[in-house]
Amino acid sequence: MNFIHGAYHLSLKLLAQFPSQGFRKFVLRYLFGVKIASSAVLYGGFEIRSPRKLKIGANTVIGHRATLDARGGLMIGKNVNFSSEVMIWTAQHDYRDPQFGTVFKPVTIADYAWLGPRCIILPGVTVGEGAVVAAGAVVTKEVEPYTVVGGVPAQKIAERSKDLNYNPAKNSVPFI
Repeated sequence: MNFIHGAYHLSLKLLAQFPSQGFRKFVLRYLFGVKIASSAVLYGGFEIRSPRKLKIGANTVIGHRATLDARGGLMIGKNVNFSSEVMIWTAQHDYRDPQFGTVFKPVTIADYAWLGPRCIILPGVTVGEGAVVAAGAVVTKEVEPYTVVGGVPAQKIAERSKDLNYNPAKNSVPFI
């Protein structure tokens, strides 16, 4: 069983390096069970945990070297932009548990959200529609729609216009 599990994860790692988004999306969809829109963009170097529990909406861009932990369930809406090296976690250990048990909680990233480089979203968080998470922020609780958060832990620092109508995938490069 460990060999099969290892081979599964190795194949995901190798796929993440393959230089064709179309091929990566095809394999993720039909061999790994990811629900990914045909217009979504998934740049290379990603790490996906529990692909069958991952959903990525239309025109969403997932930047280079993103970590998408879907063990607890991960739903990413439409027209979302992930900058490089974003980390989303849906599982964590319970420090109060003498057995160091794992707790799983789903994460939702709503339409038109923008996650800056190297930000971290922790289990159970919802990032609201149109919200922005600044670079390097650590999000531990819900982000209200159309707010900008930053820092560790992330706090509200601004508001964003509600008049959003863009497609982050419009000018993507197919072979990266």
